[in-house]
Amino acid sequence: MSPEDKQIAARAALWNLLNITLLPGLAFALLVMLARLHWQHGTPWVRGHVRGAVATSIWSGVLLVAVSALLVWGIGWDQPATWVALILYFTCCHSALILFSLYAWSRAAAGKAMRYPWPGLKG
Repeated sequence: MSPEDKQIAARAALWNLLNITLLPGLAFALLVMLARLHWQHGTPWVRGHVRGAVATSIWSGVLLVAVSALLVWGIGWDQPATWVALILYFTCCHSALILFSLYAWSRAAAGKAMRYPWPGLKG
């Protein structure tokens, strides 16, 4: 395990973390650029971190946007219960995604493999 491998994996995890916290969109674009360079990386755990970070960013967007839209559609925009459910869901889900991304970043920085729980990922 080379220092360059650790740096690539940690950078992918960090771009994912920044995408769901401080720099949404911009960090995702940088993550995709990094993923295009290292999608077929020779080291399996680096490849897993890069692909897992992209999948985590995509699933984060789906979970936060689609489920929030379903709550608004299902309960109704003008109901107080909608806002209670939205605030609770968004806060809990977003916090869980941030904690998960921090864990993935720590694993990548330590040079350890990570099993991402998202559908469609192998390994």
